[in-house]
Amino acid sequence: MWSGRLDVKPVRVFGFDEIHEAHRVMEANAARGKMVVEHDRSPSFEFKETSDVQVSSIITGASQGIGQATAIRLARDVSALVLLARNCTNLEQTAEAVRTGGAEALIIDADLSEPAVAQRGVDQALAAFGRIDALLNIAGAGPQIDLFEMTDAQWEGGLALKLHGARRLTIAAWPALKDAKGSVVLMSGNSALFPKAPYAAVGTINAAIVALAKAFSDRGITDGVQVNSVLPGPVMTGRRRSYLQHWAPPHNMTVEEATANFPREADMARFGEPEEIAELMAFLVSPGARWMTGSTLRMDGGEVKSI
Repeated sequence: MWSGRLDVKPVRVFGFDEIHEAHRVMEANAARGKMVVEHDRSPSFEFKETSDVQVSSIITGASQGIGQATAIRLARDVSALVLLARNCTNLEQTAEAVRTGGAEALIIDADLSEPAVAQRGVDQALAAFGRIDALLNIAGAGPQIDLFEMTDAQWEGGLALKLHGARRLTIAAWPALKDAKGSVVLMSGNSALFPKAPYAAVGTINAAIVALAKAFSDRGITDGVQVNSVLPGPVMTGRRRSYLQHWAPPHNMTVEEATANFPREADMARFGEPEEIAELMAFLVSPGARWMTGSTLRMDGGEVKSI
């Protein structure tokens, strides 16, 4: 479903490497008192504000939490965002915030655990914006069920969205990312570093995502596609609030007590906020992070104590 308005006009499209170089030239010109960027490989242009540079990104899980916060943050940096998730009502809210931030928005209300959705989403993104400069795989969360209680169906459901959905979408978008010299980020979690029996699927799937990102980055060195993974710690999202609401009563706590107790037990100052992870995601697909690839970045408020 298309949402938003796209003004089509003939423009030259620039990749992140060209934008990075242009930014360097712009700063140099500004230091000499010039207001217009002149670049020896292109005609004069300005950045997003004049729509002369079209940069588009796909964000999965954009209907809530970190995905929604990342979409709103990236609207300040790019011209167009493709918002893919299963909750159309929430996606509409995200799209409205994205347009307020200055970017076009394409809504795709679909379930990435279904194999055909990945290619369909890429096709819709290219039909709308002509290119894909960044893909941020944020959708999905592993089931928090004990290792000895999880059924095969629960394992398969956890893998279908977060691991295989991200894998299929990255492969489908790869030719466009290769053309754009683009960037990919795969969302994992710091439980990849310390899997535990009570939530074995979470740690196992997150560890697999880290390995998958590393494999993509290996091919990306040849193809010019930057790939990294992110390991957030405990972030206060709607999903975590719901978890605390269910967890607190059996442990003879109020939700407020449980919320305050967890960071203390983990020797942390507080929970993280989705907007903080969104800033990291935005940096990873920015020109300033272009040389970073194959890296796993952990942002967890100090929850993991090991080196």
